[in-house]
Parts: sequence; structure tokens; C-alpha cells
Amino acid sequence: MSIYALEAVFAPKSVAVVGASPRPGSVGRTVVHNLRQAGFAGAVGLVNPKYRQIEGVPAVASLRDLPFAPELVVVTTPAATVPGVIAQAVAVGARAAVVVSAGLGQGPGSLLEHLRSEARPHGLRIVGPNCLGVMAPHVGLNASFAARSPLPGDLALVSQSGAIAAGLVEWGAARSIGFSAVVSLGDALDVDFGDLLDWFAQDPKTRAILLYIESIRDARKFMSAARAAARSKPVVVIKSGRHEQGARAAATHTGALAGSDAVYDAAFRRAGLLRVHALDELFAAAETLGHLRQAPGRRLAILTNGGGIGVLAVDRLVDLGGTLATLDPATVRALDKVLPPTWSRSNPVDIVGDADAARYTAALEALLQDPGNDAVLVMNVPTALSSSVEAAAAVSRVLQRRPRPGTGKPVLGVWLGGGQEALSRLDAAGIPTYATEADAVRGFTYLVRHREAQQALMETPPSLPEDFVVDTAGAQAIVARALEQGRGWLDPLEVVALLEAYGIPVTPAWLAADAGVAAEAARPLLEAGKLVALKILSPDIIHKSDVDGVRLNLSSEAAVREAAASILARARELRPKARIEGVTVHPMVARSKARELIAGLAHDPTFGPVVVFGRGGTAVEVIDDKALALPPLDLRLAHDLISRTRVSRILKAYRDVPAADERAVALVLVKLAQLAADVPQIRELDINPLLADREGVIAVDARVAIAPHPGPAQKGPWHSSFVIRPYPKEWERMVELAQDRRMFVRPVRPEDEQMFLEFFSRVSDEDLRLRFFSAVRHFSHEFIARLTQLDYARSIALVAIDPDNGGMLGAVRLLADANYERGEYGIMVRSDLKGLGIGWQLMRIMIEWAGSIGLKAVDGQVLRENVTMLAMCQQLGFKVTPDREDPTVMDVTLDVATTNAAGG
Repeated sequence: MSIYALEAVFAPKSVAVVGASPRPGSVGRTVVHNLRQAGFAGAVGLVNPKYRQIEGVPAVASLRDLPFAPELVVVTTPAATVPGVIAQAVAVGARAAVVVSAGLGQGPGSLLEHLRSEARPHGLRIVGPNCLGVMAPHVGLNASFAARSPLPGDLALVSQSGAIAAGLVEWGAARSIGFSAVVSLGDALDVDFGDLLDWFAQDPKTRAILLYIESIRDARKFMSAARAAARSKPVVVIKSGRHEQGARAAATHTGALAGSDAVYDAAFRRAGLLRVHALDELFAAAETLGHLRQAPGRRLAILTNGGGIGVLAVDRLVDLGGTLATLDPATVRALDKVLPPTWSRSNPVDIVGDADAARYTAALEALLQDPGNDAVLVMNVPTALSSSVEAAAAVSRVLQRRPRPGTGKPVLGVWLGGGQEALSRLDAAGIPTYATEADAVRGFTYLVRHREAQQALMETPPSLPEDFVVDTAGAQAIVARALEQGRGWLDPLEVVALLEAYGIPVTPAWLAADAGVAAEAARPLLEAGKLVALKILSPDIIHKSDVDGVRLNLSSEAAVREAAASILARARELRPKARIEGVTVHPMVARSKARELIAGLAHDPTFGPVVVFGRGGTAVEVIDDKALALPPLDLRLAHDLISRTRVSRILKAYRDVPAADERAVALVLVKLAQLAADVPQIRELDINPLLADREGVIAVDARVAIAPHPGPAQKGPWHSSFVIRPYPKEWERMVELAQDRRMFVRPVRPEDEQMFLEFFSRVSDEDLRLRFFSAVRHFSHEFIARLTQLDYARSIALVAIDPDNGGMLGAVRLLADANYERGEYGIMVRSDLKGLGIGWQLMRIMIEWAGSIGLKAVDGQVLRENVTMLAMCQQLGFKVTPDREDPTVMDVTLDVATTNAAGG
């Protein structure tokens, strides 16, 4: 239900605790104590029929007996009583409940299902059950049984584990790290990661979001919410529970390479999340994000009074992919004037063991002014020759002289043995401190990785080539015929036809039932001067090398006949129960300087299809050089996938080997992603090897596993098994306008950035003000990217294009909530083209889209003076009412089902 009623969880006006107790050590007593100690200012009611008062606060027998209707109900009673308590909460008008109680079971007939049936029909939000609770320090709310209340801050923590949440609260208190909210999800009956990502993404008190994940149930909802949240603020995630059972059971190389944890990693990367792998890393990420807000690049300057620790920091920086900054010559000259002759004169800047406060001040000021670095790591090793506290105070004073706290280059600190006073000085200046140089460098890389993730989310991908043409119907027919015959694998001839349907170069194949037919099939190839390869053909032998089922470089008919007989005999000997259909005949591919790659598809039970790429060959699992990505892919994403493998290095030119055509490799990956969308019956696809050289690519061997498509396993208004909605091509259409004109309407694509810039140049200042409610003239890359980089799962932007000259005529946008109940629209038409019906037609198509994804209502806000838009809304059936908070604005609402049913 997305963020519906979550304000009652994080900012309730009143709270009731059902199961409140005076018994020492009980959950009910701990919750009451925490609620009172946190300073909650609203009304608090205690419910327990056994007591008339608890800790001096009156108690009542039931929620109905409270003198007020609580917005939030905290439930700590035994499992069997919980559904009844929730029924009471609904009856008294509560909007949300935190169910701490455990033991409600799972599945049909369980107490959990009973709880769901009591809450969901009435819109009562449930956090839990089986959870630690909820803490919102800014409103003095601690509805949990944690041992400590968190400090107020701007980090939101969402955890499936109550123990992890409680541990982070303790850690934060010790390090002066505060939280905007802490939520323990428990069994996540209702409120889940997607809901909370949506909530904290728009929460002004939250600057960064921390997630502890054990598993994800609704992958589509999670990915949609995560991608939206990551565009606006850092999201750090730790995932526990690495499962390899799926990989062990896979039949193809690509399936074996795509382990569960690797798929989660690909999903987090695609969503723009910053993943860490251990709790100490999550702590370090929280320490960094709790103080710092940006890192413009990878170049780190290191300032230290100890050379050894500086070298260790450099080693760790290189290990983690950072860049050691080069000192600008002007900086070296400036440091020469203030440092002793024995200083290092390079980065790390070693200011020698007797460095005092003045030396730290001068060196840090010089590094902050140096354009050659993006951040500074300041370290101190205690010596008898200087004071660590005074050095910390000096560093703090430099930063406190900045115009505004948190501005300028990030500065990180390591004060070994400096004591609490030194750390407090640094903390007061907003400098995150770390126990070791390795932790500090890792903290710096978190800032870098977050910035790069943001850039990736905002990048404009290159357009696909004009010749990107696929035969979808042909591919679907191939798979459908095989399924009708009850087969789980395509035969080699079908595999060749399938790849050819998607324009993937592949070596041809001919079927030969015996040695004689093999020789006949090979004859034309041999006469053309080509060598021949033979491979065993059996639906029961997946890996041909297991039965010595491949022969290469055959140069005569006799050699072919002998090799075919040997392959067949060997296969029957080693696999007597296997169905042997013969051999396949192929021309040898002579590309001596080609690289062996693997490319394919695997299927993950949580995230659906996954594209796999890496180093190919028979030892592919042993080499384990692979990277994964969730489809759909564009060329930018495909190139990124390639770059995350070691084999990408040898795709470049080296020695006498020319560079391979990496774009051709990337295009294969994009086509495989499209194939997964068009033919969801493909469960695994394995091209190994895919040869790549300067001439392009060619698939030498491939296997395809198929199965009937069970239908969409994910929630969402589309039928693909993708968790990220592909480009909705079916919404492209030609529309007639007034004055015998036409427009082509299609969903916005990422490569439309330049077209939007040109469009805005032809919109008047007045129209821009009416659309954006303020004067707008500068349109940054980030602004346009937000208009063109769409998550089609929850938002759509339809652009109208002149079919004659390709110019943009207008666009309409619709953003749906995560539960697909309501959507908010916005529209703009080029100022010189009003009166042609462009806006009217775009609005009609937008309303049609809203109905297709099941929205109940479409909302919008229109300036009262924008009489043209208000009149159009009324004609389309919108209800127009004054906004309650802003007299200059009118709210417009459309009942989608009624409008579409009436053909409006």
C-alpha cells in the first residue's frame, strides 16, 4: 500500500500499548518504559485488563475503553490474541499497528493470515509481526523493546532483524550518530522495504537510508522503490544469507554462474544502491554518511604524521579502486614554506612525527585548496613530541571556518590512540573518524561509489542501431513447437534458428543421424576448403565434453565418418540410457586471435531473468570470471556489464592482437535481454564460446533450456517476468490532430534528452511558470534526466513527436503510487502549437494508460489562473476543487474506472 497511513507510524498524534505490563523484564513493560523515556508528547493509552495502572499511568481493559482513538497501536500480547486486538484497533479508528508479538505462524489458516484479513480490508497498516518495533526520535517515539533510544539524526534504518536494529542504535549512540527513524520489519506482513523506501525517500528528516536485508519477497516493488529512492539520497544495503543451492542445480554454465547472492548484487547495482558485505562495513558507511555529503571524485589526498600508516592507507586505497591524488606543484611550493625539509614532498603528505597543531593547520589548508584531489584523509599517530588533542582541535578549526557546515571537500580522520577528547573535537566539526586507516579509506570509497551510482542512474545511454531488428514471432514459434513436443531443451538446429532470429551471428549446423550422413553433410564444407567440427546430439547429454562428444578440425570425409562413428559409440557406452539422435556438423571457425567469452541467460526465483557475461571455455565455472545484470539492457548497461569482468581487459588491444569489437559483444547482450522479454519460456541460455575479435562476434556453441511460462510471479501491471519493466513499445501510436496534422505518440526513452532541451527552448516563460509553479529557464542535465530516465513500473511519460521533422510537440507524465491505486499527472504542450488538440489527445492516452495499470484515480494540481487547463480537465471528467492549503491552486481528480468505462 506504499506510504498510505505511514504518517501514523512515524508521527502519530496518539499511541496505545496493548499488553502493557508492570512485570520486570516483560516486553510490555519495556515498550511502555521506552515510550515514556523518549518523551512522546501525544496521548498515550495503556491496555491490559489485569491492571488499573502501570508505572503511574492509568490502564484500561480494552482499546474501546480509552478516552481517545489512538492513531498507532503497539501490540505485545500473546500470538493467539493478536487478530482480536487488531479487530478492536480497526473498530476504534486506529490507522496503524506495530505488532511486536511473535509466533503467528505462516500460510493458510495461520494466525498471520487471520491478522491480514482483519487489517487489510480496512486499510490498517501493520509493521511486523515478530519485530523489535519502531523508533522516530524527532517526535520522541520509541515504540520498541530496544535497550536504548536512538539519538535524533538524519539516517533511516530499516532492518529485517531486530537484533541488528538494536545493535546499530547502540553503536550510533556511542559514536554520536543519530537516526531519523529505526524500523524492524520482522515478518513484514504489510509494511515492507518498498513502502519504507518510498516513505524515507520523501522524508525531509532523512538524508540517507540504511537497509539490512535477509530476503526480498516482492522484487518488482522493491526495485521500483529502490531506484526512486536512490535518485534522491544514498541508500546503503547489507544482505545476509548467501544461497548457492540454485547454482548447484543449474544445468547450463550460465545458470551455474548466476548464484543467488550474485543476482542480489546485480539488483542492488541496477537500483543504484551502495552494497556493503558486513556489519562493520555498514557501521563505517553510517559513520561516513552521518557526517559527509559528497565526494566529487576518486582522488584522495592523505595527510599524516606517520609515514608507515600513510603507506598502509595507500595500499588499501589501491585495493579498493581509489586513486592517490597527485599534488599540484603550487601545493608543493606552499608546503615547502611551512613544513620541515624532511617532509615527504608527495602524497601521502608526511609532516613528520613531531608535527604540532600549526603544522596540521597549514598542511590541511593547502590540501583543501589543491584542485588535484577530491577528499582529504587526515591521520594522527600519538607521539611524545606533540599533542593528539591539539592536532585534532587544529583540524577542527580549519573546517569550522567554512561558510557552512558540511560544505567543501570531504575530510575524514584517523586518530590512533587519540582518546575521547580528540574524537569529540573532530566529531564537533563534522569529521567522521575511524579506528584504522583501512576503515577510513573504505569510508571514502562509499562516498565515491554513491556518487558514481547517482551518475549512472542519470546517464543517457546511446541509441540502439537502426538495424536492431528481431523476428519475435519466429523465435516464439520455435520454442512453442518444442514445448508442444514435451521437450525441455531446443535441439542445435533450433538453437541456431533462435539466435539467427535475433541477429546473433552463429555457426550453422546440420543434423546427421549416422556417420554416413555426417560425411555427406560435411562434403560441401570440405570442398569449399573448410575444416569441420562434429558434436554429439542428445537431449539427455547437456555437456558434450562429459562423453568426449566433440571432434574438431576434421579435414576429409573419411575423418568425418570415423569421428562420427567414434562419437556415437562412445556416447552409447558412457550413457547407455541416453537418447542418441546423431551428431551435428559445423564448419570450423578459424579466428586465431578471437577471445572466448560466455554470454547467456539464467533464471532467479526472486528477480527472474538475469543476463550473464564472462570468460568462456570448458573451465568457465573454475575460472569464475563473470558479471550479472538484470534486464532490460541498453548499450550503456551492456558495456558496464562487460567492464565488470577481468576478460574485458583482453578485449582491448595488446601486443600483436587487435582490439575486439566490444560494441558487437554489447549488442549480443542487449539482444539476449530482449529475447528474455519476448520469449519468457526460455529458462536458461548458454552461448559458450562466443568468439570476439576485431571482425565482430560469432556463437560457436549454444544451449537453450525451456519450460512453460507459469505467468507473472511478480506483482505489477505487465506480463513480462522482468522485475524492471521494459520499454512499453505497445503504447506507440499515430494520432490525428486538427488542421489535417498528425503526431506520433510513444513512451519517453532515455536518449530523448536533447529533444527535451530543444522542446523547452520553444516553450514560453509564462507556460513554464504555469507548469512548474515558478519561473524556470535553466534545465540541467540532472533535471532532464529525471524526465527521461523512467521507471516504467510506476511512471510513464508519453511524448508527442511531429512525424515529418521529428520535433517534440508536447508530453504528458503520470506517476503511480507503489500500490497502483492513484497517480499524479503533469502535461505541457509547445507554446506555438496550442489549439491543435495535442494536450487533449495526450490526456486521453494518459487516462487510458492509468486504466490499463489498474489505477483508481488520477490527481493533479493546477494553478487557479490556468483556466485553459482547468477547462480541459472539466471536459475530461475531472472533479475540480480548491486546494485546502494553497488558495492559488486547484486540485483535480478523475475517477479512472468510470471515465474509461464511459469511453471518456
